[in-house]
Amino acid sequence: MERIGFVGLGTMGASMAANLLKAGAQLTVWNRTQGRVAELVAQGAAAASSPADVARNSAIVVVCVSDTPDVEAVLFGADGVLAGAASGSLVIDCSTIAPESTREFGRRLAERGIGMVDAPVSGGSEGARLGTLTMFVGGADQDVARARPVLEAMGKTITHLGPLGSGQAGKAVNQVILGGAYLGLAEGLILGLKAGLDPKPLVAALSGGSAQSWALTNRSGNMIADQYPLGFRLSLHRKDLGIALSMAGELGVMLPLGMLVATLEDRLLAEGHGDEDMSAIARVIRELSAPAAAEPVDGDTPIGSTM
Repeated sequence: MERIGFVGLGTMGASMAANLLKAGAQLTVWNRTQGRVAELVAQGAAAASSPADVARNSAIVVVCVSDTPDVEAVLFGADGVLAGAASGSLVIDCSTIAPESTREFGRRLAERGIGMVDAPVSGGSEGARLGTLTMFVGGADQDVARARPVLEAMGKTITHLGPLGSGQAGKAVNQVILGGAYLGLAEGLILGLKAGLDPKPLVAALSGGSAQSWALTNRSGNMIADQYPLGFRLSLHRKDLGIALSMAGELGVMLPLGMLVATLEDRLLAEGHGDEDMSAIARVIRELSAPAAAEPVDGDTPIGSTM
């Protein structure tokens, strides 16, 4: 594997970088805050003083930051990747940004002989930690082929969808579907709890039928307990959904469910829940539902049952 650099060690990036180390990569890392840098250095990575320093020591640079301005800053800022990258280098952007921004950044890098692949990811913090992420990939065939060993060290399902920007478009589709799945799960579970059903057998029954989903398996517990430890930050999903809605507007596609999820997430953001897992959408369904007798929790006797 070529010398790899990693810029952006947040909830996802730190685990993805750790998996590159496990795969034997010679890795140089940078992050705005130093805590996770020290953790990776302890695992064998080298620390860099800036994104430019990462690029000077790497043939391939992976970027994983929060939003379009962050990507632009780490690529094109005064100490950005472009300032240190040699012609022939490759940037793999695992951030989630608009497809057109990706294409623009790719054009700017290409002027200096630097290739680019967009590879936004899905699978949450669990997938990042376990190396089982789904990666939506866009880019020229030769760049994707070069990037593939790096992607395979971090993810399980790696699909090349087309030219640069196609990965971001695929991720937008994913986030629309995911928002609908979480909202449907929240509505169904809150309905069942208000009806007095014991959640444990209810989830078991749902899991054996056509309602089975990743969200049901991995997030029903959050919604039942009304506690939302971070897996994928709600504020980031709302940002991603904004990208999808903007893309839909440009293409003349109506997304009524996506617009509803965005409205509900805006309510949660206004209430200060942006740093919770996106399964916190169940909070809104509880808030909008009529008061009822106490909901059963896992193991309790269902409301209305007899001993």
